[in-house]
Amino acid sequence: MTELQLTHLTYAGSHVPPAQIVFGPELTVIYGTSDTGKSFIVKSIEYMFGGADPTMVPEADGYTQILLGLLMPDGAPLTLVRAPETNSIHLHNEDLRDQVIRPPDATVTAVHNARSKNSLSIHLLRALGLDGILIRKNEAGGTRPLALADLVHLSLVTENRMVGQVPPVLRTGTAATRTAELSVMRFLLTGEGDPAVETGPNAGQRRVHKGQIQLLDQLAIDLSSKLATQENDRQLRDRLIRIRGALEDQSGPLRQVNESHHEAVDSRMNTARELAVLDERLTEVSDLLGRFRLLEAQYRSDLERLAMVNEVGSILGYFKVGTCVFCGAEVEHQQPSHSVEETTQLYVAVEAEAAKTSALLGDLLPTIADLDDEQTALLSRRVEAQSDIGRWDQIIAELEGGIALLRSDVEALVEERSAVERELELHERIAELDEKRSRLVGEGSVPSTRSTQYIPTSVLGDFDSVLQQTLDAWQVPDVDHAEYDQYHAEIRAGGRIRAGRGKGVRSVLHSAFTTALARFCMGRDLYHLGFVVLDSPVVTYRDPEPDEVPDIPDVEMTSTVVDRFYKDMLSFPGQAVVIENGDPPTKVLSEATTYHFTGAGGQRAGFFPTHLH
Repeated sequence: MTELQLTHLTYAGSHVPPAQIVFGPELTVIYGTSDTGKSFIVKSIEYMFGGADPTMVPEADGYTQILLGLLMPDGAPLTLVRAPETNSIHLHNEDLRDQVIRPPDATVTAVHNARSKNSLSIHLLRALGLDGILIRKNEAGGTRPLALADLVHLSLVTENRMVGQVPPVLRTGTAATRTAELSVMRFLLTGEGDPAVETGPNAGQRRVHKGQIQLLDQLAIDLSSKLATQENDRQLRDRLIRIRGALEDQSGPLRQVNESHHEAVDSRMNTARELAVLDERLTEVSDLLGRFRLLEAQYRSDLERLAMVNEVGSILGYFKVGTCVFCGAEVEHQQPSHSVEETTQLYVAVEAEAAKTSALLGDLLPTIADLDDEQTALLSRRVEAQSDIGRWDQIIAELEGGIALLRSDVEALVEERSAVERELELHERIAELDEKRSRLVGEGSVPSTRSTQYIPTSVLGDFDSVLQQTLDAWQVPDVDHAEYDQYHAEIRAGGRIRAGRGKGVRSVLHSAFTTALARFCMGRDLYHLGFVVLDSPVVTYRDPEPDEVPDIPDVEMTSTVVDRFYKDMLSFPGQAVVIENGDPPTKVLSEATTYHFTGAGGQRAGFFPTHLH
């Protein structure tokens, strides 16, 4: 969108040197001693945009012209020239920085009047593309054109307004202008003006609209009664983001523990299967050993019997050649090979049986030894397997305990997420009813106690996020959950409205609101003047003042807040002018356009040259 840029503020006169401030295109800081004209500069800029005449200070004697240099949206220079206590403003389509004596290119009135086509407001709004915008001025649906003053107070904040209790969005704080001021805020956040209302509804239409509105109100009340918390839409969405993050954080460890549990169960199952195989093999080995040992005993018994036969045969002479022990015949009376054959056959038979049995026993003993070794190894591995199963059982029990805890946490988060999603759904339905009601109020011109300038919840949530980000960037204490309450036109932070805070916090909240509004509009290509002027935006500490409400404690603004404020303003997307008493950080002095008003001596005592007075 198109924007303006301040180039200079100059006081000029016939016999006095110009008093001048040249603004940088980004950040300009004017700081120093009190009573040196810093706040007078802000009031003078406001005056040049059609504001009230500033109270002239003695140092301004002799100055008859006030010049405000601007760069228009198309980049062309424009100088506004206005004399103190007058309503005429001369326009010069060039950059003038000293007393002007040439005729103006145009003359406009400083006072905006809807019937006049020759005011500064109309001239500048036309250049900004805002000359056709209408805003609602009352609950009956009447509209009026947007005025320059509607925008100036949202970009330029004097010191009194900075610490005042009137909400930043309201220009006057009176009931007569409240609807229009809320309508301007809605226009800036949405980019949508209000439609012109040609004629009002008749009595029958008003009754129908009123009945519809009452029904919508009852539905909204019924839905509101179902809300479980007092959190607004943005707070719920922030909580939903945190819950989803916590679920993501919990799901990783849960997956890891589940994987470890599966691995432990698989390992236990493998070990159990191995133990079953071991038991089966041990049974087989034990059975074989029993049988083989019985066979070994049989072999040894047979060998003992054969040895006894051999021993008895030797004693009885069964195995000797001579008189036959079987028939008693002498050798000479025996058939050839009679005795030898019989004796040899018995001996051979005994020896052969003994040799066979010894051979079988020799084959059996290594097998028994191997089975013994295998049984010992199997028993040892079985003990290890049983120990492994016990260890896996312990690991599995511990993992199951961890899984139970993690699942409990996850289930609680899932339940909380569902509750928040239900709350958000109720908020969305209530917002839809509010939007329908707002349209009916506008179309039906029915008076209402609720604001007709409804800002969609999604848009308001985006703006609240920018506001909170601004306060977080400044590290302001005790201002969490900052939001713009559109129904009360108020800023809430830290659970309290801005008007209920001390002056230091009221100042910083007003500053944050003004800069956040500018950032929001510029970042979304919405309409804005393009600059902010802040008088005393961050107060490091203020002693209680006579009119300070005693039960409203202030919050001490540390130097950290000041440093972070200036650091954030160095990256401000538009043009910023900051007026403060305290010295800015060194980085600001080197990167921003700065003026140090010393009050006496030094390079610059104040806004007006001091050697003349």
